[in-house]
Amino acid sequence: MPATVRASPVARPRPCLDTGAVRTATATAAAVTTTLIGAGAAAVAAGRYAADAALRPEPGRPLPGSPRVSVHSTAPGQVVLTRSLASLRPGIYGLDAPGIHAVAGPVLPGVPHDPDTVVRRLLAVTHGTLDPGTRVHLTPQVHRGNPRTALGLEHADVDVAGELGPLPAWFVPAARDTWVITVHGLGASREHPMVVMPFLNRHQLPVLSLGYRGDLGAPASPDGLGHLGESEWRDLDAAIRYAVRYGARRVVLHGWSTGGAMALRAAERSALAGRISGIVLDSPVLDWHATLRALAAARRTPAPLLPFVVRAAEARAGLRADRGAPGADPGALRVPVLVFHGPDDPLAPWEPSRRLAAARPDLVTLHAVADAGHGAMWNADPARYEEALRRFLTPLM
Repeated sequence: MPATVRASPVARPRPCLDTGAVRTATATAAAVTTTLIGAGAAAVAAGRYAADAALRPEPGRPLPGSPRVSVHSTAPGQVVLTRSLASLRPGIYGLDAPGIHAVAGPVLPGVPHDPDTVVRRLLAVTHGTLDPGTRVHLTPQVHRGNPRTALGLEHADVDVAGELGPLPAWFVPAARDTWVITVHGLGASREHPMVVMPFLNRHQLPVLSLGYRGDLGAPASPDGLGHLGESEWRDLDAAIRYAVRYGARRVVLHGWSTGGAMALRAAERSALAGRISGIVLDSPVLDWHATLRALAAARRTPAPLLPFVVRAAEARAGLRADRGAPGADPGALRVPVLVFHGPDDPLAPWEPSRRLAAARPDLVTLHAVADAGHGAMWNADPARYEEALRRFLTPLM
């Protein structure tokens, strides 16, 4: 029987693996993955940091990106500043630096000066000295101290019972039973509304100037962040209750910046909204997205991160788009509203104010103020501001 012959399998050539190359490729892929994860984590961390920074403007401190100029010299009644768009603005401004506060009036025409400088009237130096070379912020916060020390107005230091604890406030008494409750905004304190206190006092309107959560002497927000009026309005609601308890028949809410957002929210949501007879808004924050973007950009957030930072800040502050920003529903307005706003506002775009006025011409009056920064509508032209305020308040007194 013939032997069975089995064919030997033919050996097929195998590819020669370069193990070194494999190790290099694996390491490169891992490095790329790690880099992407690290970049993502860094972006998340940077976004969270910038978002938190945008939501923590310190009361009484200049906002990030606020105009800063150098003092060149002073003379009786004069201060020479570096020439810039800010130092050329018309009106009255505070000059602030650590340990220093002064008040600069209008630009003085006809006074000799170098081409790179501007001469303004020096109205007061309330703290420190304006030495040559001092870098100062131009701020709408003109007064320092309290109504008595800064303005000679008698006042009482009072506590308003807020949901988080006592809220410090100044009460400036007067004869009428319509009170004006003033609410400062971003980067300011209850010293800012002192610019209108002499006017209101002359017209015998009592004033309650409120400090709210996050302010010096007031409880902190539970998460340590500001919410652009979305939680702070409840402190204004407490101030309305205080005013009614102590004799106010009606109240007018006068809010700057985020204080304007608080005023609109209080008019929408307060159980005492029926006691509100009018609202005055100065540079109101009516577009969360734009204001957060401006705050983050002013803190030198890299441009590619800005959209992420804004979304992170909105989420951190609970600023949900489905709730609608203050003033988003013009039909909800029930009382007259006077709006001071300017097209040059770098933090709170004025387009929402313009739309609000166009939607409710029966209730909303818009006074456009050119060449003025955020919260500085009074500063640009005090006489015009106060005349508009007088016309608005007269039927409400």
